[in-house]
Amino acid sequence: MKRYRDIAGDGGSDIVGQVGAQQARLGARLREVRAVVAVVSGKGGVGKSSITANLAGAFALAGARVGVLDADLNGPSMATMLGVRGRTLAVSAGGVEPPAGALGIGVMSMDLLLAGDATPLTWDAPSQAEAHTWRGTMEANALREFLADTTWGPLDLLLIDLPPGTDRLATITGLVPALAGTVIVTIPSDVSRLIVRKSITVARAAPAPVLGVIENMAGAFPGPGAEGLALDSEVPFLGRVPFDPALAAAADRGTPYVACSPEAPAARALTTIAERLREVLLGARP
Repeated sequence: MKRYRDIAGDGGSDIVGQVGAQQARLGARLREVRAVVAVVSGKGGVGKSSITANLAGAFALAGARVGVLDADLNGPSMATMLGVRGRTLAVSAGGVEPPAGALGIGVMSMDLLLAGDATPLTWDAPSQAEAHTWRGTMEANALREFLADTTWGPLDLLLIDLPPGTDRLATITGLVPALAGTVIVTIPSDVSRLIVRKSITVARAAPAPVLGVIENMAGAFPGPGAEGLALDSEVPFLGRVPFDPALAAAADRGTPYVACSPEAPAARALTTIAERLREVLLGARP
């Protein structure tokens, strides 16, 4: 496989210099972040994004400086859940300013770049046979630009909300070698456990540690919960979040449930999980 440096001539584009400069910017941005954490689940529909938004909210309520990168380019939701959808991005000499959403959480999402609800994200491959490879490459490039060109500033925590699938974690670990760890979200159903078990296997093979498993929508489905799954996989069990329709309603309004209904059982569970993560990632309360 040829690399950029193996190609004689670049038509004056200086592609090697551009890539090197972008990597340097990415490294400089992330040096200001104490911990970068990926939130993953091999199964869609488990409420992973709402868990991400509420973990961000719980950290912010505890005084942490928090940012969220929505890595789901085709189904972005974090802009809505954190109240910044429709905002105009401000571009300065230093890069793109992430709009501050609920509780001052900085958010970057493809949703902020698309015009209208019905605008899809499409990749034009040189041929249909190359579409899958081309899409993966372009997604990685887009995430690299989000990380490198967003002026995150000094943060205690940057949460990356990954789309469903076990392959996306490899992309992020390639872009963020200093990833502090992964959080895996599941629900108490046999199908979810089957797929999420594969995600745990992939995450354990990654350079970053598995920080733990969260069981969302506890009590909504029959069968054993995720604590046994975590025990069998030899990863921490962070806790279970009771099923609560109001949690989804709060996400639709753009406010983390932990902020608008802090005494609700689901909100208390999320706050406790965030406290456990904070002890591991940041030590004493910031």
